[in-house]
Amino acid sequence: MRMLNRWKINNKMKKSHLLLFGSLLIFLGISILSFNYFMKMRDAIFSEMKIAMMEGDSKLDEEIVNNIPEVNNLMAQPEETTANVYKEIDYSKYFGVLEIPKIGLKRGFYNIDSKYNNIQYNVTLVKGSTMPDVINGNLILMAHSGDAYISYFAYLYKLVIGDYAYITYNGQKYTYQIKNIYNVAKNGIVSIRRNYDKTSLTLITCTKNSDSLQTVYIAELV
Repeated sequence: MRMLNRWKINNKMKKSHLLLFGSLLIFLGISILSFNYFMKMRDAIFSEMKIAMMEGDSKLDEEIVNNIPEVNNLMAQPEETTANVYKEIDYSKYFGVLEIPKIGLKRGFYNIDSKYNNIQYNVTLVKGSTMPDVINGNLILMAHSGDAYISYFAYLYKLVIGDYAYITYNGQKYTYQIKNIYNVAKNGIVSIRRNYDKTSLTLITCTKNSDSLQTVYIAELV
């Protein structure tokens, strides 16, 4: 009888240990998944941009954009989807709309003073930009790239010199052609090398497969 009781006690202890061990494994699994999720979310969120501009004098000079937050690996659309297939969106509510058909991108952006003009939510209009109707001006837009839902510039890396981008503003559609693509270090300063005799569009995002570089795309009004 004592042997039977002892066996029952040992059996209960083994079951308790197995249950405890299993619970620990489940807890560790959930903790690891949660940690990875929050790390991705942390990388996707940045403080609101504070950007200052300095104008150059020569025909081919540099604008210096200061205090740009690092734009880390984020994403925009499924890589296989490059056709112009968009959800029904009321684009009339936006200040302007950027389209790049080659990569299936169509995204509105807000005025510089809007609370929604924030890299955490949208393609961002950079302070100091001028709109396409300003002769020899420069419209500068920035967005994340990588694998997060706010990464609207995820596929800019597919663009080459000669490709086209379009800006719709104030009821008119403007056509730009890419003339230069180059990388700059992620150090809070971006040099914008453009021709000051041309009306320009500048797109900035992080460089694909790099933690230390950002890529600048310079397009000119056709």
